[in-house]
Amino acid sequence: MADERDDACGDALLPRLKLIEDQPLETRAEAYAHLHDELREALDAADRQGGR
Repeated sequence: MADERDDACGDALLPRLKLIEDQPLETRAEAYAHLHDELREALDAADRQGGR
């Protein structure tokens, strides 16, 4: 589970943000919404597991 969180929140985050920023506005908004959902799920999972 930690590997999934690392993919969404760790070293992969900055390159993903760069890719999103390079997209047209409509696509960018959708990509940010998807990233937001992934990050929220990772945080919720961490809460359920006691932050491990």
